[in-house]
Amino acid sequence: MCGICGYFDLKKEKSPDQKILEAMANKIIHRGPDSSGYFLDNYGGMGFRRLSLIDLQGGEQPLYNEDKSIVLVCNGEIFNYLELRDDLQKKGHKFRTHTDVEVLIHLYEEYGCDFLNKLNGQFAFALYDIKEQTLVLARDQMGICPLFYTIVEQNLIFGSEIKAILEHPLVVPEVDLTGLDQILTFPGLISPRTMFKNIQSLKSGHYLILKDCQIKIREYWDLDYPKIGEIPVYRSEIYYTERLQELLKQSISYRLQADVPVGLYLSGGLDSSLIAAMVQEMRPDYQIDSFSIGFEDKNICESYYRDILLRQLNFRHHEIRFNEQSIGESLGKAIYHAECPLKETYNTASLALSSCANRHNIKAILAGEGADELFAGYVGYRFEQAQQNQAFSTNSNYNLETILEEELSLKVWGDNQLFYERNLYAYQETKLALYSAKLREQFYQFDCLNFEVVDHEKIKNRHHLHKRSYLDFKLRLSDHLVADHGDRMALANSVEARYPFLDIHLVEFSTKIPPDLKLNKLEEKYILKQIAKNLIPLEIIHREKFAFHTQGSPNILKQNIEYIDYLLSSEVIKKQGYFDPVIIQKLKQKYQQNNFRLNLPFDLDLLIIPLSLGIFLEQFNL
Repeated sequence: MCGICGYFDLKKEKSPDQKILEAMANKIIHRGPDSSGYFLDNYGGMGFRRLSLIDLQGGEQPLYNEDKSIVLVCNGEIFNYLELRDDLQKKGHKFRTHTDVEVLIHLYEEYGCDFLNKLNGQFAFALYDIKEQTLVLARDQMGICPLFYTIVEQNLIFGSEIKAILEHPLVVPEVDLTGLDQILTFPGLISPRTMFKNIQSLKSGHYLILKDCQIKIREYWDLDYPKIGEIPVYRSEIYYTERLQELLKQSISYRLQADVPVGLYLSGGLDSSLIAAMVQEMRPDYQIDSFSIGFEDKNICESYYRDILLRQLNFRHHEIRFNEQSIGESLGKAIYHAECPLKETYNTASLALSSCANRHNIKAILAGEGADELFAGYVGYRFEQAQQNQAFSTNSNYNLETILEEELSLKVWGDNQLFYERNLYAYQETKLALYSAKLREQFYQFDCLNFEVVDHEKIKNRHHLHKRSYLDFKLRLSDHLVADHGDRMALANSVEARYPFLDIHLVEFSTKIPPDLKLNKLEEKYILKQIAKNLIPLEIIHREKFAFHTQGSPNILKQNIEYIDYLLSSEVIKKQGYFDPVIIQKLKQKYQQNNFRLNLPFDLDLLIIPLSLGIFLEQFNL
């Protein structure tokens, strides 16, 4: 992947300043250390930092069409570019490079913005039609590649990371309280919200178009499960299993495309193990580099299962030893690259993985994200199925709190019976206790539950498993697991992460797989296990689901790091004004007790957000 940035004057009064563009691009040099490029027009300009993966010599950007009337900067990969290129050449289009993203320019010439539906890839790009004076910004269907923008004094300013936008002299950073409340409430931030007021994240599957000084944002794709009552085409289990395996193989083949070596992350879980085994089967003579974390804490280390698989693979494996001290040392860097406070510490482990890959000259890596969300891999799916299986009975405890919870669920999800992660009404009390007295007074103004979270129509009248899958996809996967946790932690060390389970054709096929082939008699990811049983050891297939996580704030506190103690001191918490210093001190005392232990990832680590917020505020001068 790469990094892009730029700005355009909506009033068409001022020409861009290349020094500003260079400052913006250089701020994200970690995304593209290999080269840079710039485009400047009368009223706008774009910058680019390159991480060379395909067409190492000829793939410099910006890229142009034949008469240089259309210009492009793109972060990401178009995996089906060879098929698209062949079709475009038959239509008369001329290519000047062998890079994958050049197809975007010619697709735009041929189809306009409708071409987005032809793409199989992970991308965020800016395309400028000079003749029509039209700018198009677009983000891939899964939200793998981030793209941020803001409008200040009639200037549209954008970038692959917020830190590039902050380099523009018109942008003054300010905390977005609703963004902070989202982090406290959900798995992470949800586009278009960010932690910076008035800086927005373009939603996955959306594009922005600037024309005639007007900005419009449009959706071109979303995850869409069938409604209950829609008559499905009957297929056998064998059909779904074989077709899914075929699509996964194709997806892996696409993501091995590169003019540099491609490695993979290997945890010892089902998802990464299945990808690894398929890579071995597809390329038996290719010695691939694999990377994993080895935790000193045996309670969270998966090396036993990983080593079982490695004995049947022709891989060159690298293990990073990771402990409590490693978390404390890299927490600041993780927050800087995530551009938001964290509610878990596992981004630090992801940084260690990408750093190791970089040291071994690996620029692209395969990872297993997406399988849990699409194939019912989390414990919540089993819990909900068990609830559904219970005979209906009158709830004698139906009280005012239950009524208020149902009203809030209806408001947030459009479904008063939908439970996701926790009781929202009860959790409001926890948040109010954490916030400072000043924020409690204005809570209703920034309460994230007062703003749209997801499209209710995509939840309405769907199977309960599909409802949860859609929420996991929108709230956990797009902006958290593959954006701040995936993209940013990998590219912090100039490594591109690729996700075989998030191939557009595989994802769309997964919506047609019957729910009981995903969660079968409380067995999660049933259909993936059917594919895996002839490829990986049964010990891995039948092991209990284990969520990847690292140690939390209690372990950090027990290291007695002076900087951490300072950030959680009453004086600093009071000065920042976001959290209640009395409550924070009580939590700190509790977490520091020798016999205290959080059951991660299931327990809430209530101190990690105030701690990481303090680091965030200092790093971004807020």
